[in-house]
Amino acid sequence: MAPGTGFLYLEEMQPMQVLLINPPIYDFTAYDFWLRPYGMLRVAGRIRHCCRLSFFDYLVSERRDAWGRGRFPSLEIPKPKSLSDIPRRFRRFGKPRSQFREFLNGRSFDVALIQTMMTYWYPGIREVIEDLRELQPSCRIVLGGVYATLCPSHARSLDADLVVEGSDLAPLWRFLSIEPEEAIPFWPPESGEAGVLKITEGCPYACTYCSAPLLWSGFTRRPTSICLDELGHMVSLGLRNVAFYDDALLYQPEMALVPFLEKVLRSNFQVSFHTPNALNARFVTPELARLMLRAGFASFFFGLESSGLAWQRSTGSKVSSEEFSAAVGYLCEAGAGSIVTYVILGHPDSDGQELESSIHFAHKCGTRVLLSEFSPIPGTPDGEKSRKWAELEEPLSHNKTAFAIRRLGEAYVNDLKQQTRRLNASLIR
Repeated sequence: MAPGTGFLYLEEMQPMQVLLINPPIYDFTAYDFWLRPYGMLRVAGRIRHCCRLSFFDYLVSERRDAWGRGRFPSLEIPKPKSLSDIPRRFRRFGKPRSQFREFLNGRSFDVALIQTMMTYWYPGIREVIEDLRELQPSCRIVLGGVYATLCPSHARSLDADLVVEGSDLAPLWRFLSIEPEEAIPFWPPESGEAGVLKITEGCPYACTYCSAPLLWSGFTRRPTSICLDELGHMVSLGLRNVAFYDDALLYQPEMALVPFLEKVLRSNFQVSFHTPNALNARFVTPELARLMLRAGFASFFFGLESSGLAWQRSTGSKVSSEEFSAAVGYLCEAGAGSIVTYVILGHPDSDGQELESSIHFAHKCGTRVLLSEFSPIPGTPDGEKSRKWAELEEPLSHNKTAFAIRRLGEAYVNDLKQQTRRLNASLIR
């Protein structure tokens, strides 16, 4: 044992065999929208010096587009009883279960790290744990990520040995008896042409519908040199599309994004950047818009959510319609070709959201609209408002497709989606 550290020197023994797992998804819809288990890959990078890593990724998309996105293989399955009223087909997305079971045969793992994402995707995690318990009975199982943090009690009911809540990894290091190293993430061959990156952690805002404050306390910036090393490593592996996973990428840009992009330009990386986690239009200036385009930003996703002034103020005053319109104008002037606006669908306060007006406003500004169905997360103000339509103790009730239909009705949801498709198609012409 290293003096004063409480950690074992693993060089004195055989390397720990660690299996990384990105589990399948049980849902009405799922798409590889730059979906990568970034948290787990960062953890893996920090332990690769003393562990032997293996990776099983259920979520390898097919027929990816030029930006690295694609559809997952899927199979229609019976709906869970709690979702039986939803008039949509339910599916299991990912590699066949038999493929994982075959992978486990003839191998021996000491620890399995399982990435968790949406709370209502837990049936895929349960499937993985069942197979591990049967075929690798001595393997210790660790859950971490979004579901593990937002629903820790429920996660512990799935028979894992450790549930890591939040961003504090000290319990994990103690559990593994490992002293971690600072290192870039572990990127497996299955990554295709797309990777992800964060140059900041957390968010300074407290939007009433967002789980970010529950997942990461406060707002911090990661060292630019480390972020640049991560990007350089991804480029060396052939990853040509990089999606930012930041919750507040544009906040105080002169402190994080601007110096990062200036160094990207000096390094001459040939990469396309994407922003699926939504940008805050408030911080876009003509100068920043030009810099982002020069550095390789290929797609811009804005989180408008609603153009209604009263609704904007009641949910956190993240951005105003005037700021949004100005930001879109700056980007168009700089030459942006793909601008998408998120509008929340199915929010508990939908009556004051001015949904149709919001959709038409974003279209009039010259952006495509993506209806972002609301998921009621326990612990958030708007999640707690949703108990009229959802039993929050059961994570399946957080399902975004189900909640939007229950809140607004299937006919109205279908009508809004048809309106949005028509407006988006008019922009393409």
